[in-house]
Amino acid sequence: MDHDVEIHVNGHWRPAADGRTLPVVNPATEERIGSVPVAGTADLDEALAAAQEGFERWRRVSALDRSAVMRDAADLLRERGDDIARLLTLEQGKPLAQARGEVRGGADTIDWFAEEGRRAYGRVVPARQPGVQQLVVREPVGPVAAFTPWNFPINQVVRKLSAALTTGCSIIVKGPEETPAAPAELVRCFVDAGVPAGVIGLVYGVPAEISSYLIAHPVIRKVTFTGSTAVGKQLAALAGRHMKRTTMELGGHAPVLVFDDVDVERTARLLAATKVRNAGQVCVSPTRFLVAEGAFDRFVDTFSEAAKAVRVGDGMDESTEMGPLANERRIPAIEALIADACDKGARVVTGGSRIGERGYFFEPTVLTDLTPDMRVMNEEPFGPLALMVPVRGVDEAIAEANRLPFGLAAFAFTDSAATAHAVASGVEAGMVGVNHTGIGAPEVPFGGVKDSGHGSEGGSEAIEAYLTTKLVSQAH
Repeated sequence: MDHDVEIHVNGHWRPAADGRTLPVVNPATEERIGSVPVAGTADLDEALAAAQEGFERWRRVSALDRSAVMRDAADLLRERGDDIARLLTLEQGKPLAQARGEVRGGADTIDWFAEEGRRAYGRVVPARQPGVQQLVVREPVGPVAAFTPWNFPINQVVRKLSAALTTGCSIIVKGPEETPAAPAELVRCFVDAGVPAGVIGLVYGVPAEISSYLIAHPVIRKVTFTGSTAVGKQLAALAGRHMKRTTMELGGHAPVLVFDDVDVERTARLLAATKVRNAGQVCVSPTRFLVAEGAFDRFVDTFSEAAKAVRVGDGMDESTEMGPLANERRIPAIEALIADACDKGARVVTGGSRIGERGYFFEPTVLTDLTPDMRVMNEEPFGPLALMVPVRGVDEAIAEANRLPFGLAAFAFTDSAATAHAVASGVEAGMVGVNHTGIGAPEVPFGGVKDSGHGSEGGSEAIEAYLTTKLVSQAH
């Protein structure tokens, strides 16, 4: 593969105005497989002007007609799914089966938002005086700036793109430089489906330069970001200075509360498979396993055996269960967390090392004998690290789950209705999965609390941040 991605500005696919590019690398082989343009100020100015014009045009398209275009885009995404999945795996590393699932899920997300935009209802409020009609009208907020990460190149873009388009907004997407081809092909599906010029812009480049320029610009009325808490706080602060509304889907450190009234071995195997999904590079990846003391040894043994048996390799190999980490910097980051933990008394049950010298492969890793002062117990590892912590009772488990400032996702496994209720009501998280880990469907809310951000990327709540509310009170 030699795939040179282009930016999309004002209806045209082209290189950056000044010709600058960055290399794109296959994380399984470390080979250069293409390039991505570095957008400069001239490119951004053109994208912003186009977004303003595109918004004025798109907002006047009926919700029904917007829905029809979006559904056509979803059909194109399905038709092109296998080719897009291959690009995704080559750039990001995840196994092909997971890439195909991400593309299919992206099409489902478009379909769902296409229909939800047709139900963005206003209302009539009874007036206190005769002859007065009070209407509450929902209107699109305006051009959107969206910033998306590399771990789910389709999924993270498609939620923002679909929410913006279904409500009548235009959008400029700052895509991920490490994995640019799949988002470009997603945008191409919308363009080929008939979204007018200017409604969708796609740029890549230096993240800090693009974010500071777009967020501060008066054309942009709404900011949406998925990424780390540290960067999210900086962008939210910048948006706040310019009175831009935001949706922030930030980092997590998901606790998993496992009680001794479940099938411990079955639960351990399920969670081991979930942990290595996308090599643990998932914002809702189960990370701190808070296991009842009576089940702790059995859980750790079964989980570790399952982790050790995972087939790690090139995602293009259909037999691969876990691909490489997505970029070179993840290897030393994870090694540093493990070294810090071991220096403070942690024990590596399995894994703990890089695999080979070519490609960013890392062993699924299980750590025990952990203490709260270890970095890995406080910082999102974003890799295939599982942290095993014995707990005594529900209260202790909930207290440890809530100890960190993160509050994105949490999971619990129990056969007790009382325990499930205690966890669901007591754990501080935007999403709680009880006895399963399926929390990411398009029709349900997706977002966190505390340092994990605010707003939702899913469910009917997702379109709220793209709509303004206007009161029209008219006397007859």
